Amino acid sequence: MMTWFSLCGAVLILAYLLGSIPTGYTVAKLLKGIDIREVGSGSTGATNVLRTLGTGPGAFVLLVDCLKGVLAIFLVYWFFDFASSQSLVPSTVDIQLWQPWMVTLAGLFAVLGHSKSIFLGFSGGKSVATSLGLLLSMNWMVGLATVGVFAVVVAISRIVSLSSIAGAIAVPILMVILHQPLPYVLFGVIGGLYVILRHSSNIQRLLAGTEPKIGQKAQVEVEPTANSAS
Repeated sequence: MMTWFSLCGAVLILAYLLGSIPTGYTVAKLLKGIDIREVGSGSTGATNVLRTLGTGPGAFVLLVDCLKGVLAIFLVYWFFDFASSQSLVPSTVDIQLWQPWMVTLAGLFAVLGHSKSIFLGFSGGKSVATSLGLLLSMNWMVGLATVGVFAVVVAISRIVSLSSIAGAIAVPILMVILHQPLPYVLFGVIGGLYVILRHSSNIQRLLAGTEPKIGQKAQVEVEPTANSAS
């Protein structure tokens, strides 16, 4: 049993490391030689990359960060298939009950990795793109419906952060409506609250009426350090 729990722990660590891959930071360094954490909103996510580097790099970071979530869930399914084929699953473990909980935990670890990357001194993005990849892998209908909510709000408001918050609120509701397992519903609640918490500075700007719309730069920017490239 200890071996089983050790293997599960290793999967969660790998999910965290997948989430920790610093896509936005790496792209900004390679393309402009800048630390993306020192410009714009200070986030390493796709929105800040979009504002700082343009549409192409922003779309690339969005795609890769989304794939990190997909791979984290794929890792869990692969693990259970491998463990079953190698008779590593204890007889006391019900895979049908255990797997949704592992999917949920791996998803939360990937979200944590994206926002608190071990490779960036536990800084990072706001976990929206990675969460989207997770949702599409857990249930594609929930994922696409969340994209729909995001798209409608961004089309009306032209504010990415507000659209992300709306999507985070919609996720647990969609999980319940589509009769998803309890672990997935809990992922929607915990993950959604975490994404909203990561947007606390955006919420303050939304309330103050200073949150930038698409095509605008943030009025409150992180000052670059003397070592940052221009």
